[in-house]
Amino acid sequence: MENDPRLLVHAYVDGELDPAHALELERQLAQDPALAAERERIDALRQVIKERLPPLPVPLALARRIDAAIGPNRARARAFSAPPSWRALAASVIVAACLASSATWFAARPVPAEATADMVLASHLRSLMAPQPIDVVSSDRHTVKPWFNGRVTEAPRVVDLSPEGFPLVGGRVDVIGRTPVPTLVYHRRQHLISLMALPSGQSPLAISSERTIAGYHIVTWTQDGVTYWAVSDVAIPDLESFAKAFRDAPA
Repeated sequence: MENDPRLLVHAYVDGELDPAHALELERQLAQDPALAAERERIDALRQVIKERLPPLPVPLALARRIDAAIGPNRARARAFSAPPSWRALAASVIVAACLASSATWFAARPVPAEATADMVLASHLRSLMAPQPIDVVSSDRHTVKPWFNGRVTEAPRVVDLSPEGFPLVGGRVDVIGRTPVPTLVYHRRQHLISLMALPSGQSPLAISSERTIAGYHIVTWTQDGVTYWAVSDVAIPDLESFAKAFRDAPA
């Protein structure tokens, strides 16, 4: 916590810190505007996920089967001690069934653009909280591009944008919708830009669309059968300039 209190903000928001550490983090939140802003971003992101991915209702027939399986007396006891417990059991049964058949909700139908945007942002945030946000550190595109071989289905297009003010700093592999995707990482002043390359069929979005989630901006476009997602907390004009420079750069 002394090195990077941002790593404990998620635990604080989830109520997982003990009282001593929670009080210490609250003190730091009151004194550090940047840390307080990070907490606000996490709160906003949690709210977005809650609104866009509401819990699925448990079918009544399944709830009755579970109650019948555990017995009426035990069911009543569980109802008094923990009302939602049968719902948790039902959710476990549903998850187990989905895993056994290798068919989850995401695999059964195309992932909506909003859900893809949330996953892209979540991957970017995880990288910022990791000790090292980049798997391969290099400003040489001839080093970064070959590194992806064998790690993803197809190595991404890598361009040098340092003349435009967006130097390449490396790359990593993220998982979006259970699919490993290549991510290029660029630098803009004190900010990092994550550029993820997804197959166009996995990202049903129009060319050059943009959105803002929890203070982070996302710009996406489709080019040569690949949908690119650029996400960062840089100003939106900077991110749009980055997207244009990448699109216009020679292969």
